[in-house]
Amino acid sequence: MPIAALDIGLKRIGTAISLDEKTALPQPAILRRNREQAAREVDAFLKEWKVDRLVVGLPKGGSSEEEMERRIRHFVGLLAFEGEILYIDEGGSSKEAAERMKGVTRQRRDGRLDSVAAQLILERYLLKLGTSRP
Repeated sequence: MPIAALDIGLKRIGTAISLDEKTALPQPAILRRNREQAAREVDAFLKEWKVDRLVVGLPKGGSSEEEMERRIRHFVGLLAFEGEILYIDEGGSSKEAAERMKGVTRQRRDGRLDSVAAQLILERYLLKLGTSRP
C-alpha cells in the first residue's frame, strides 16, 4: 500500500508518496488558507492515493519546537485518516530541499520546496524501514 509523507508548515503543506516502499516522489503542495480547508485537501490526497501509512515530519531543536509540534499534532488530529500515523524528525529537511533544488528552479513560494522536504522525510523513513527488515 502507498505511504505518504507531509511537511506541515503554516502556509503550505508539502506532500510526497511512495508506491513501492523504495522510491519517494514529491507531489503538489497544498496551500493553506485555513486549517479546515487544508485538512480536507490532505484527506482527499490520502484517499486518492489509498494511503495506509502517513509519515509526518516534526521539527526537533530550535526555539519554537514545542509550539510547532503542538500545531502539527493538532492539524493531524483534524484529518479523517484512519491509517497508521508515524512522526519522525524532519531536522534540516527544508535546508536540504533548498540545496537539492539549487539551480533546478527558482525558489518560489509555490510549494515545490515544501514537497521536496516531504520527499526527504519520506526517504528517511524508507531508509529506516529498509534497514530494519531482514
